[in-house]
Amino acid sequence: MFHSRLPWRHAALYVSVAGLALSGCATTAEAQSGGATTITQAEARQGAQAHPQLLQEFGGAMTGPQAQYVEQVGKNIAVRSSLSNARDAFTVSLLNSSVNNAFAIPGGYIYTTRQLVALMNNEAELAGVLGHEVGHVAARHSQRRQQTSTRNSILGVLGSVLAGAVLGNSQAGQLLTQGIQQGTQMLTLSFSRNQEIEADRLGIQYLRAAGYDPRAMGTVLQSLAAQNALDASLQGRRDATIPQWASTHPDPASRVRSALQLAGNATGITNRDTFLARIDGLTYGDDPAQGVIEGNQFIHPQLRFAFAAPNGFYMVNGTRAVSINGQSGQAQLTTAAYNGNLETYVRQAFAGLSQNQQIAPQTLQRTTVNGLPAMYGLTRVNSGNGQVDVTVFAYEFAPNQAYHFVGITQAGRSGVFTPMFNSMRRINANEAAGVVPRVIDVVTVGPRDTVQTLAGRMAYTSAQEQRFRVLNGLSSSATVVPGQKVKLVVRGR
Repeated sequence: MFHSRLPWRHAALYVSVAGLALSGCATTAEAQSGGATTITQAEARQGAQAHPQLLQEFGGAMTGPQAQYVEQVGKNIAVRSSLSNARDAFTVSLLNSSVNNAFAIPGGYIYTTRQLVALMNNEAELAGVLGHEVGHVAARHSQRRQQTSTRNSILGVLGSVLAGAVLGNSQAGQLLTQGIQQGTQMLTLSFSRNQEIEADRLGIQYLRAAGYDPRAMGTVLQSLAAQNALDASLQGRRDATIPQWASTHPDPASRVRSALQLAGNATGITNRDTFLARIDGLTYGDDPAQGVIEGNQFIHPQLRFAFAAPNGFYMVNGTRAVSINGQSGQAQLTTAAYNGNLETYVRQAFAGLSQNQQIAPQTLQRTTVNGLPAMYGLTRVNSGNGQVDVTVFAYEFAPNQAYHFVGITQAGRSGVFTPMFNSMRRINANEAAGVVPRVIDVVTVGPRDTVQTLAGRMAYTSAQEQRFRVLNGLSSSATVVPGQKVKLVVRGR
């Protein structure tokens, strides 16, 4: 959240990837042959216009050897589609985001996050994911998304999410759990199940054409499903259906089976060792420049603040906000333009929650939290599922800088967030300096190494073995052998 290299304002965002839909649907012949036949000038203009906004929303484009490698693989697979035979027609970006995500937009723009790349185990899987996204564009799947996103882009992401929760929108809870960044992800991934399977088929087609092992599409889907299940377990959720690249739609297991069946017994190159060597040192999880989650604490070393989530809640860090989710409520921490008047700031935060009805605080109270001037407001509104309490709690950090929580609970339950509101604090230089990134460390299995000893070197205090197995695509019974290369997540510098 709050990437320090970018100018932050209110978390409302009007970027809508789905709004870049092409004018016209794919014909059956186009879909069967791989999709669209060319990148039109109109598509190129649309993509070029949205590209900078997408980079900003997803943490910015990474540079250096790792980004260059992803670009190389992405362009190699993209030219296997019918969109263009020229590598220069495509722009491939590695995004500095801790969300498992990949997407492509018209105009030849292809994206994947570093988190998703870190989950992969060979170059063929990377090519498969990027090929899948190119397949969506080639098959003209964006047409239906345009109609959806036109409605969704009326409000900023934060406003639409919270207004949805207030007004009983069933998608609001999903968006809140994902944070602002994943809220945008929901707009970019609103494909039907049949479209997802068609994109898988096209991705496998491109893999074959490039000489890769076509089974890589199925194996990366397996890893993503396993990661979803692990995240659900770690966060205390009963399901594993938080929207991710591979599980936006129900029954991801059937997509795995379908992808493996489409691949058949064909073989090809995977370039595993090359891939692992090229991603060695890649940042994993939160970038300290965007703040990090450590246990129940969120710490931002550059903006110098920290807070703790209540017991029983889990956090998800997005580029523009941190979401806090639990059975008894949902909240987000974000920021907005501040002119030095906290009351105005709080009232504007309420007003920005919906364009369909006027929302204003029924009570306002000034206070001080750990030396920070603060103000909070509370209101009760009717939602589709009964009455809910909405709280805005704001803090002044400087004459021109404020941050605020927006919390939603059932009526009478707003106190569940009181410990969190009271935990907001400044951090000193020493505490900030102690926040370091986690990175991927590729190691060679030694003669005495086991899954358990290697997992013990993971930079986590819980679920080390489960994290290690998912990261390396290992089943619950798989072992490691000397000479094998595996990934660890360790503390960086």
